[in-house]
Amino acid sequence: MFLAANPYFQRRFSHHDNLLRNFQSAIMSVSTVGNLGSMLVLTKLQARANYPRRIAASLVLNMAVFTLLALSTKLFLGVSPGVYFAFLMAMVLSASLAAGLCQNGVFAYVAGFGREEYTQGIMTGQGIAGVLPCIAQIVSVLSVPPHKEKERADGEPQQSSTSAFAYFLTATLISALALLAFTYLQRVHTSSVKLDSSISSLPPSRERKSIPLTRLFKKLAWLASAVFLTFVVTMFFPVFTQTILSTHTPSLSTPRLFQPPSFIPLAFLFWNTGDLLGRTLPALPSLRLTAHPKLLFALSIARAAFVPLYLLCNISGKGAVVNSDLFYLVVVQLCFGISNGYLGSSCMMGFAEYVKEEEAEAAGGFMSLCLVGGLTAGSLLSFFAAQAISI
Repeated sequence: MFLAANPYFQRRFSHHDNLLRNFQSAIMSVSTVGNLGSMLVLTKLQARANYPRRIAASLVLNMAVFTLLALSTKLFLGVSPGVYFAFLMAMVLSASLAAGLCQNGVFAYVAGFGREEYTQGIMTGQGIAGVLPCIAQIVSVLSVPPHKEKERADGEPQQSSTSAFAYFLTATLISALALLAFTYLQRVHTSSVKLDSSISSLPPSRERKSIPLTRLFKKLAWLASAVFLTFVVTMFFPVFTQTILSTHTPSLSTPRLFQPPSFIPLAFLFWNTGDLLGRTLPALPSLRLTAHPKLLFALSIARAAFVPLYLLCNISGKGAVVNSDLFYLVVVQLCFGISNGYLGSSCMMGFAEYVKEEEAEAAGGFMSLCLVGGLTAGSLLSFFAAQAISI
C-alpha cells in the first residue's frame, strides 16, 4: 500500500528535495527494521504464543493506521513536509509492527497443520496482497476527473487527495473483512478441536517447547539463506520503480494510464502480478524445488542479474537505452516478480521437510524471520541505489 501510493507522497514532499529523494527508501527501511524487530521478539516468545490473537491484533492495528492515513489526505493539509514525514514514518512503523504480528502468527499457525499446500496458500495470499493495492491505486486515480488532478510547475500531473483518500480507505475495509473472515474461521476450527479432544480424551492445548534458533538454522541453512538473499535483491525494485517513467512524451495529452500517477502503480502491478504467478508455480509438483535447497540458494544469487536491467529504462525521464514500455513492464518487472514469487514460495514451502513435527511452528516463525531479515537488509542497501540514480 505504501509503495503504490508513491505519486501521492511525491506531491506531499514536492517542495522538499531531500525528502522527495529519500522518502521511499525511508519508508522501506523503517518498515522492514520495525518488522524485523517485532519478528525477533515474537519468534523468541514461542512457548505460550497465542498465534490467532496475534493475527487479529495485526488486523486491528492495520485498520487504525490506514484510517488515519485516509483522514490525513483531507485534514491538516497545511502542515510542513517535515511534520508530514514524521507522521508518515509513525504510520509506517505501526504498519510494520502489524506486519510482524501477522507474518509470525500466520506462518506459525499454518505450519502447525503440517500441510505444505497451506503454506503455499499463504504465500499466494501475500502475492494477492501485492496486486490489489496497485489495482486500487490505478482505479482511484483514473476515477477522479482530470481537472481535479494537481499539476506541478512542469505540467506533470500528480495524484489528488480524493483518490488517495479512497485508496487508503480501501486498505481499512480489506483489513476489516479479513478480520471478520479469520474470526469466523477460528471459531469453526476451535469448535472442531474441542470436539476432537473430547472424543480422544486429549487436552486441547499444551505449552510449546522453545526451540533454539541456532538449531533451526543448522537444519534450514540453505533454505534460510536462499529466502534471505531472495528478498535482499527484491528490495531494489521499489527504488527504481518509483523513478522510471513511461517512454511516452510527457504532456497533458498523454493517455492518463501512461502519466506518473497511473504508470508507477501500473509498473508495481506488473511486478506484483509476476510475483503472484511465481508463488502459484510451486503448487505444481513438477515445478517444485523444495528437495533441492542448494539449487534454490544458487538461483537466489543469480536473480541479482535483473537489477542492472533497470538502468536500461527511462529513469527520471532522462531517456531509456531500450526505448520500450513493454520491455520495462514485461521483461524487467513481470519476470523479476516471477523469480521472487517462485523462489520465496519454494523456500517457505520446503522447510517443513527438514524439521521434526514438534519443531514445525517454530520453524515457520524462523523462516518468516529470515524473510523479513532479507527485506530489512535490502531496504537499507536501497539507499545507495536511490542516491546513485539521483545523480
